[in-house]
Amino acid sequence: MKKNIYIVIAGVLLGTTSCKDFLELPSEKDFDSSTIFEDVGKAEMAVLGAYTSTFNAELFYQFGMGTDECFSTEGETNSKNQVSNYVFNPAISPTSTYTTMYAGVEQANVLISNIPLMTSTNDAEQQKLNALLGEAYAIRAMNMLHVVRHFGDVPYPTIPVVEMPDFSSSRVSRDTILDGCVADLQRAIELLPWKGESGMPVERVSKNAAYGLLARLALYAAGYSLRWDLDSYAPGSVQLARRSDTQRIQELYEIARDACKAVVDRGEHALIDYETIFRDLVNGKYNSESMFEYGQKGADRNEARLGYTNGIFAHTQSFYNKSQPAMAALPTYYFEFEEGDVRRDVTIANYAITAQSTHQMNTYANHAIGKYRVNWKADGGVSAAQRDINWIHLRYADLLLMYAEAENELNNGPTTVAKEMYEKVRLRAFQNDRSKIGETPAMYADFRNAIIQERKLELGFEGWRRTDLIRWGILYEKLTETKQQILDLANRTGKYADVARYRAYQMTDAKTFNDPTVALDFIPFANEPTSDERIALEEQGYTLLDMYGSTAAFFNNKFSANEVWVRNIFRGLEKNKVELFPLNTSTIDNNPGLRGQQHPLY
Repeated sequence: MKKNIYIVIAGVLLGTTSCKDFLELPSEKDFDSSTIFEDVGKAEMAVLGAYTSTFNAELFYQFGMGTDECFSTEGETNSKNQVSNYVFNPAISPTSTYTTMYAGVEQANVLISNIPLMTSTNDAEQQKLNALLGEAYAIRAMNMLHVVRHFGDVPYPTIPVVEMPDFSSSRVSRDTILDGCVADLQRAIELLPWKGESGMPVERVSKNAAYGLLARLALYAAGYSLRWDLDSYAPGSVQLARRSDTQRIQELYEIARDACKAVVDRGEHALIDYETIFRDLVNGKYNSESMFEYGQKGADRNEARLGYTNGIFAHTQSFYNKSQPAMAALPTYYFEFEEGDVRRDVTIANYAITAQSTHQMNTYANHAIGKYRVNWKADGGVSAAQRDINWIHLRYADLLLMYAEAENELNNGPTTVAKEMYEKVRLRAFQNDRSKIGETPAMYADFRNAIIQERKLELGFEGWRRTDLIRWGILYEKLTETKQQILDLANRTGKYADVARYRAYQMTDAKTFNDPTVALDFIPFANEPTSDERIALEEQGYTLLDMYGSTAAFFNNKFSANEVWVRNIFRGLEKNKVELFPLNTSTIDNNPGLRGQQHPLY
């Protein structure tokens, strides 16, 4: 067939009850296409190999910070901190997502080029080949979305490298790319089986997942992005805008709505207890809410360090070994959850694990990401930094909110269906107590704002917030507002005037796997307790914590308006500039087709 095209091959196939058993990789091997496409089994291994290039740590780490929920705990001279605070330049612009996603695109292109040339011996084998081809189309589409949402107009290869006339490529309009990705996912949906029919593990794209990915991609294609004239690259042409074709925007919202409706009508997915989503995730268990995950089983698949970089702090001498977060919840995020919302204490961990293996309460400045906490696991994983924790690309709650959003956009206001989808997510958050979810907005703008807020609360730290704010056209405004709120909280003014300055809590043991502790209870004090109150608290085994002080297991910085880390949050933010990253210098150097095609404002 084609001359030596090398694809990383991933190991064992299906038929297991735990998602962790899928993609248990053997040693990597190189296969050229003349052997890969000799039989269905080898072609399937090639598809599994392509999945290894669908995710990397940047997607939750560098790209997951700099939002109204998450900030970097690293020093101001660290490139990760700079990226999270919009201090961009081509020398430090992230490269891993760019290179990893294009590696996956190349693998998908090889598969798309070669699988249709294979001959089947029976209907079952042909259905298998169709499904493998569908997965390849889905991989190409979701990888290109990851590149476009962070870098904008980029090269768009749709054939294998060996079939290209040369090895350089230039930027292509993101509208062309995203429309091509929509077509890819529509083709994937035609080819793929429903999850319930195939028994496909959650680490592989089913028809269900492809519909969800299509909805997501269509919303991005219909939304705002930073654009410029691809002929002149004139700085004055840079603007945050939607595509000019309003009819196509309408079509994209219809595509998103119909995709979500197909999954809801199918009935194979459901919302489950919010805490259980993430306890299942860290322990490699399936549930009906998770629609698509990136598998992390084994030492050679743990490069993302999930639960380490983006988890809670655990001291290296603790029962759980070391967990060292480099990112944390913005102090204001905790206060955005309404009373009774069970998502708050799952999403944000109010404790760390000490060297003595106890739960120590966090201050406002070092509230940690709680969804991937190592103490909820049933074991220690491969190592401290390799915890065998999957990454959720897509879950059912996300799809319901996308459904509600698309309905609102199409009808200039929320329909009955839009309200129903939105309220399903709200009701789960308040354990089905309708009295607590408030009135659902009835007007377009109010409902849109409600969706924006609900996605923040529901999907915190799941990697979509930064670019969601961009596709809504509000990144600068939302982060400017958030910075003022941080200062208000630091000064205990405005709506934060009554926030507790101190908390009294009891340290408890953290010496068991599957730790049942979600959050530490506390007694709030607006002002410093008197000496008599302190004595009484100590006698009852309470520890008093200054929530604005520097007593913390990690990131032990005071929380005040004049602290460097507070002043420097979002320090590089500029509207109509930072909504896209510049291409890294090395990226341009390695591709002659990109010469002279840098982001015009860099």
